[in-house]
Amino acid sequence: MDLILWRHAEAIELPEDGNDMDRYLTAKGERQATRMSAWLDRVLPQGTRIFSSPATRCEQTVLALGRRYKLREELSPNGHPDEVLSLAQWPLAKSAVLVVGHQPYLGQVVAKLFEMKSEECSIKKGSVWWIKARVRNDQTQTTLHAVQTAELL
Repeated sequence: MDLILWRHAEAIELPEDGNDMDRYLTAKGERQATRMSAWLDRVLPQGTRIFSSPATRCEQTVLALGRRYKLREELSPNGHPDEVLSLAQWPLAKSAVLVVGHQPYLGQVVAKLFEMKSEECSIKKGSVWWIKARVRNDQTQTTLHAVQTAELL
C-alpha cells in the first residue's frame, strides 16, 4: 500500500480574533500547492483515494490537484495519528491513499511508522512524504518511497 502524506502549503498566520479553520494560503502557499500538484499528478497511482482536512488551507492545497477528494473531520488540526492510519486502512488498503493535513499529526504518523525515538517528525509546509507497506517473508515492512518539497520542483 502507498500512503502519501501532504502537509498543507503555507498559510496566513492566525489573526488574534480569527478561527484556525479559516486560515487561507498565502501567495507563496498557492505556488507551493501548484508545484506539488503538478508533480503528484504525474506520479500518483491510478485510483488513489484522496482525503483532506476541512480546514480552508488544506482544501485550497488539495484543490490545486484537480482531482476528486473527500473532506474528513478526523483530519482537522487536532487530529490523531491513529485516526489517519485507520482512515487510510494502513497497511492493508488495496489502493494508494493521499492525506492532506497538518502538523503535528502527520509527523507523528511518520514517527510511528518508522519507530523513531521522537514521537514526532518535522514535515515542512507544502511537502509530501510517500510511505509504502510491503510484505516480505510474511512480514510487513515500511519503506520510505519519496520525500518531496515544492521548492525542489
